[in-house]
Amino acid sequence: MNMKQASLAAGRGETFVRDLLQRDRAPSIENFLALAKIVDRPVSYLLGEEGTAFEPGLRRVEVAAHVQAGHFAESWEWEETDRYAVMVPDLPELRNLRLYAAETRGPSMNRRYAEKTVIVFNSVIEAHEEPIPGKRYVVERKRPGGEAEHTVKLLQADADGNLWLMPESEDPRFQAPISVNDGTDTEDVVTIIGRVVFAVTRE
Repeated sequence: MNMKQASLAAGRGETFVRDLLQRDRAPSIENFLALAKIVDRPVSYLLGEEGTAFEPGLRRVEVAAHVQAGHFAESWEWEETDRYAVMVPDLPELRNLRLYAAETRGPSMNRRYAEKTVIVFNSVIEAHEEPIPGKRYVVERKRPGGEAEHTVKLLQADADGNLWLMPESEDPRFQAPISVNDGTDTEDVVTIIGRVVFAVTRE
């Protein structure tokens, strides 16, 4: 960090303290983003969520859930004691985005991901990102009663420009495509949650 960056960071730091102690409110996201840019770190590093300070060129992401087609439950998140971390490249284009990670289970993605592969993804809502054909996405399928399944699908566009979520499985139970435009023939609600940015195999 050069002297100019240090001065800018100090100014932002004073604003943080003023917001927290004098105004009794949380620091603004604008200040978080500005500080992250100045110190060349992800926002999550400023929040103390990832160990980028100690692993140059790498970023720590917590594996806190699983993805498994056909498995409907009230929550896909794990207990704190079951969670673990993986390291991924600290890419500049992802530094201002929070990353999430989930472990694959079952055969619903086995043409692409072996079981227990870790899928690292960003939130499409937080990134204000439109779906991109050719990319893979974490998808939620929720029943009217609230239970949901989470899995990974390949997004493709047909000749008419319609978007489809395509499974990549050798299991016949998981080979039906889902229309992004029309959903399913049930009352289930299908939502694209995040774009896969890394896949990590745990040794």
